[in-house]
Amino acid sequence: EVQLVESGGTLVQAGGSLRLSCAASGFTFDDYAIGWFRQAPGKEREGVSCISSSDGSAYYSDSVKGRFTISSDNAKNTVYLQMNSLKPEDTAVYYCAALPGPLKLWILSLGSNEYYWGQGTQVTVSS
Repeated sequence: EVQLVESGGTLVQAGGSLRLSCAASGFTFDDYAIGWFRQAPGKEREGVSCISSSDGSAYYSDSVKGRFTISSDNAKNTVYLQMNSLKPEDTAVYYCAALPGPLKLWILSLGSNEYYWGQGTQVTVSS
């Protein structure tokens, strides 16, 4: 059974940093692209970043590019999202999402509900 468990969400001041973790189990880590979506109240879900654990290639949405960095620890089956220079508009529930296949497929599937999902972790950025 695929399981994704997020942690690290909390309240932080604007300009601060935070690292989210997604611990994965129940599947072969290298066979999946794993990333992060976020959803703020009243807004559409946004795919913000993804990494291919097999080759380290990564994707970032324009809204986080240059501020967020995704990484993976294949020994721990864990994906991290380092978030720097946080802004109030980064406030959202952040969900870990995994999809079997390459990074390109994860990106092409944005807008679908084909992913395996974690339970979400709340990030709140105060101004």
